[in-house]
Amino acid sequence: MSVPRYWREEKPRYRLIGEECAKCGAKHYPRTPVCSCGSTEFKPYKLAETGKVESWTVIRNAPLGYERFTPYVVALIELDDGVRVMSQVVDVEPEAVKSGMKVEYTFRKVTEDGQAGLIQYGFKFRPIVD
Repeated sequence: MSVPRYWREEKPRYRLIGEECAKCGAKHYPRTPVCSCGSTEFKPYKLAETGKVESWTVIRNAPLGYERFTPYVVALIELDDGVRVMSQVVDVEPEAVKSGMKVEYTFRKVTEDGQAGLIQYGFKFRPIVD
C-alpha cells in the first residue's frame, strides 16, 4: 500500500470509524460512495468494538510478505451494532476459533515495508476472556 493511501485511510483503520447513511441510517465499513438506498450523504460512525465470529479461515499458505505469520486466522466478524468486518483474529490458536466466539477490537502492527520502511498498524480482533 502506498504511503499517501495509507495515511488517507488512517482514521478509519486506527479508530474503527465507518459511516452512517444520513437518509436511511444504514451503517457501512469500509466507506462506500453510494448507499443501497441511493443516497450519497454520509456521516462518520464509530463502530462497536465487540462482536462475534461468523465465519473464518486459517491461512497456511500466506501471500508474499506474510509467510512468517502462518498459520493465522482471518474472520468475518459481526459487530454488536450489526456491521460486518473482515479481520485477523489474534491471541488464539487457529484450532480454538469457533463460530459465535466473542471477540474485541485490538490495535496491532500489521506489517512493515522492508527493514527501514513504514510500519503499518491497524485493527485486529482477539477473544474476549470471561
